[in-house]
Amino acid sequence: MWQYTAKLLVSATVIVIVSELAKRNSMVAALVAALPLTSLIAFVWLHVEGAESERIAALSGQIGWLVLPSLVLFILLPVLLRQGFGFWFSLASASLVTGLSYGGLLVLLRRLGVHA
Repeated sequence: MWQYTAKLLVSATVIVIVSELAKRNSMVAALVAALPLTSLIAFVWLHVEGAESERIAALSGQIGWLVLPSLVLFILLPVLLRQGFGFWFSLASASLVTGLSYGGLLVLLRRLGVHA
């Protein structure tokens, strides 16, 4: 139970730090948010919980592939906002297109024989 509590506290702390940094310096907040902290934390927890190295390596490789469609969100959201679309519309649209990008990449990877 303590591990779940620790995971929640670490995750919440990272989110609070990023949101507070964004109020002062968006570039520093972006840098912290761009760090693969979630992945690093997941790797550490898997190791602490006794996962084999191959399991952690597989997760790392899968994350590597799935980073690609997430870039769609970070490209499309600012474009839509700068074009004058509202925040919620822009966020929903960018999220939808990102979701479709994930689906498309997963189909492509399966056809190529890559297990992500």
